[in-house]
Amino acid sequence: MMKALLIIDMQTGSFKPYSIRYNTTHTIERINLLSEKFRSLGYPVIYIKHDGTKEDCFFPDTKDFEILPELVQEPSDIVVVKEANDAFYNTELQSILVRENVDELYICGCATDFCVDATVKSALVKDFKIYIASDAHTTASRPHIDAPTIIQYYNWLWSDLTPTKHKISVCSTTNIVDSLQTP
Repeated sequence: MMKALLIIDMQTGSFKPYSIRYNTTHTIERINLLSEKFRSLGYPVIYIKHDGTKEDCFFPDTKDFEILPELVQEPSDIVVVKEANDAFYNTELQSILVRENVDELYICGCATDFCVDATVKSALVKDFKIYIASDAHTTASRPHIDAPTIIQYYNWLWSDLTPTKHKISVCSTTNIVDSLQTP
């Protein structure tokens, strides 16, 4: 079986102004490190993009819809477009993962408390083995809670969720990269 990297909603529109998301520069660096490692081992890198047409944002074929230019994107990378928080909902993600024989998902991206969380929980009930890069997902501060606390909370929550077939592993980018081996 195979591993795949899901990079969720790292789109230009989510980062206006650039500093709106917590620790943006370091998050991008870590995602690039992960994607480089996955590609070097022949594992799929899958970019998830949000089409927010029904929310009046992130329209396809606009700058806001595009992946951040600082992220390395290769022609071999797969792109899945979604219209809900959950990257599996009404998309071809599940069929792509089946076609690629993926049973382990490594997840990073934006926003921790919305699309990343919804996708993690959806993958859990689909019995994927899940690894979350604890320092490679980001969000913005919310009215009653700051972004670092949100990220810390979700890292704890995911690591403590009741397992289905597998328990979720929450690890640093460095630990993930160091643990990956040639298939």
